[in-house]
Amino acid sequence: MPNNSFITSNSSEAVQATQSDAQPRRQRWLLPLLTRLHFYVGLLVGPFLLIAALSGVLYALTPQIEDAVYQHELYTPSTGAPGTLADQIIAAQSAVNGDARLFAVRPAPEAGTTTRVMFIEPGMGPSENRAIFVDPVTAEVRGDLGVYGTSGVLPVRAWIDLLHRGLHLGDIGRLYSELAASWLWIAALGGFALWLARWRSQRGAAPVNPAAARHRVRRWHRTFGLFLLIGVLFFSVTGLTWSQWAGANISTLRAYYGWGTPTVSTNLDAVRAVATDEHAHHKMQSGPAPINGEPAMFDAMLAAARAAGIDAGKVEIRPPAKPDKAWTVTEIDRSWPTQVDAVAIDPRNMAIVDQTRFSDFPLAAKLTRWGIDAHMGALFGVPNQLALIFFASGLVTMVIWGYVMWWHRRPARNTGPGSHDTLFRLLRKVPPVGLAGILVSAVAIGWFLPLMGISLVLFLLFDLALHWSSVARSQ
Repeated sequence: MPNNSFITSNSSEAVQATQSDAQPRRQRWLLPLLTRLHFYVGLLVGPFLLIAALSGVLYALTPQIEDAVYQHELYTPSTGAPGTLADQIIAAQSAVNGDARLFAVRPAPEAGTTTRVMFIEPGMGPSENRAIFVDPVTAEVRGDLGVYGTSGVLPVRAWIDLLHRGLHLGDIGRLYSELAASWLWIAALGGFALWLARWRSQRGAAPVNPAAARHRVRRWHRTFGLFLLIGVLFFSVTGLTWSQWAGANISTLRAYYGWGTPTVSTNLDAVRAVATDEHAHHKMQSGPAPINGEPAMFDAMLAAARAAGIDAGKVEIRPPAKPDKAWTVTEIDRSWPTQVDAVAIDPRNMAIVDQTRFSDFPLAAKLTRWGIDAHMGALFGVPNQLALIFFASGLVTMVIWGYVMWWHRRPARNTGPGSHDTLFRLLRKVPPVGLAGILVSAVAIGWFLPLMGISLVLFLLFDLALHWSSVARSQ
């Protein structure tokens, strides 16, 4: 009768031997492939990462820069009770041309600050406004500046923002930041995988000579990269939400799963339909709602919004641009705790026709809001800014160290650029199952992040040119 324990022991040893053999086989092609890809990302995408990180450091400092540059416009020494919004709007209207349309009003959020009255003038872009800054106590006009975007950033921050986002080159320039964000998470996770593999392989091994310059820089690169991992992944994910191509795919995905940010409806058609009911005429006026931007309406709208629970200090009151639309009063305080509630108000009877509460947002919408605000340095104020500066400066350091490492290990002139294995050579060593997995993953990621997919094809063409050059040299 056979010894079952002997058979079981041999079977276990065989399985362990098979697993141990599979691990080195996988490491023989996977780790060199990751190393080569990590090298290409650092070498070819590194300049874009460097520009994005340096301009990001500058952008993180913009709140203090704005306060210093626009102190006269943003702040006032006047003390006392503020006047009505109507008086402040009339003062602002006297400083603009007659063809300017009143777009929105942001009342002074606290004592010592100014009210911002914003106008749209012919020839302005879709995200541009003209802001008149008014002293809420004396109704004195203290400044006249262009503002940009839904957050209403001032000219200095707008210039830095456009530099960070697209190098002031329009949609073409935005490709650089999308390319950097698309590859940043690949570089970070690939670097972590290489660190983990090295850590496992060198446990108990004799340390390399730490005095050698290239070993020292490599050790710094590995160690500091671990501290930056979470931060650079955050930069990559949140940066992609603003990108052109990948951002559109992200928006589509959020809309499909219902993760979009809720907005108030300003449509009064349904409300007017209710007014035709035989009992509804006792409750509200009928007829179309006018486009009413009269200054006196702003005080009434703010009072109605306060009564409905809009209690943030920073709010924006916006009249409708078309007939039969409601006014909106929106909280615009992006700090913690986030206050972005909004109400839509019928100007015929000051009734609340729709409202959104941040507490009712889907979790994905909340995370998106917090992520964007943290990326801009607005969520936690100065600590948030310091964190951004630390991680962005660390990314600059990592890119520079990467180039120093390449310089120390650059191939000699007589060996040519093909002295190291190229991606083409390494892919030929991958087993069919692994190659299929790589291909499927590359196509899926390249479809969702189109600019990364295009640049990956360019990487392969560049690598193929190196391979042909190496073959020619060897012949």
